[in-house]
Amino acid sequence: MSGNRTFTMIKPDAVRNGHIGAILKMFNDAGFNILAMKFTKLSAEKAGEFYAVHKERPFYGELVEFMSSGPIVAAILEKDNAVEDFRKLIGATNPAEAADGTVRKLYATSIGENAVHGADSDENAMIEGSFHFAGTEIFG
Repeated sequence: MSGNRTFTMIKPDAVRNGHIGAILKMFNDAGFNILAMKFTKLSAEKAGEFYAVHKERPFYGELVEFMSSGPIVAAILEKDNAVEDFRKLIGATNPAEAADGTVRKLYATSIGENAVHGADSDENAMIEGSFHFAGTEIFG
């Protein structure tokens, strides 16, 4: 991804609470271009595949259940220094620890229901983006 693309999901809690538009505006206002986006729902099987890296962790079952509980918005974003800048924009996983003005501070309700997912490395951004946008030209 050459450091200029990242992957995100607006999670079921933020979708359910009507925050899609406000969150997308924050992405745009921070200088991210949306290269691809889709409104979809993960099956429990697909959520389990996506979060397989956490399979041995105690929260895995809850995570899969939550991520398959309702629709999500998956997107590929572009900006110089995309992954690092996006991680700053969304804030800490725990919204109580997130900086003021971050997505999670504004829209997350708990560590488990924290409004958005953001890739944590260029490599994972490519893997996660390919999972959701397989067969597209975005990674060509």
